[in-house]
Amino acid sequence: MPVLYVIGIILLIGLDQLVKHWVVASLALGQSFSVVDGILSITRINNTGAAWSILSGHQFVFVIIAILAAILVTYFIVTYWSNVPYRIGLGLLLAGTLGNVIDRIFNNHVVDMFQLDFINFPIFNCADMYLTFGILILAIAIIREK
Repeated sequence: MPVLYVIGIILLIGLDQLVKHWVVASLALGQSFSVVDGILSITRINNTGAAWSILSGHQFVFVIIAILAAILVTYFIVTYWSNVPYRIGLGLLLAGTLGNVIDRIFNNHVVDMFQLDFINFPIFNCADMYLTFGILILAIAIIREK
């Protein structure tokens, strides 16, 4: 993988970790403040599960799955390097996976903070956004190929 691509992934992981660090340093657990009234709040939670706290408390399972996923995604990045949409989508998946697994390994939970106030949706973080956009980019690329 070219150096700039790897640096991009590292920068995304760094941004995720920086935002999480800022939230932990600035807000008590459960504390919230509105960014855009009725639309977006920053709410600090520690999530030991997946979305909606599914499988809460099973950190070891999530760490193993994330490590295996990171290896598989890296393999696909190398395999599909010439396909730019795949490369971008897979890079976002790798950054998101590693951003959250760092939390699980060092904190035994993932710090989430972005709350959509207009819908009942799980509170999420930057790494979750990378995963979501990565999947969307890959889905669109796959659909366009067919």
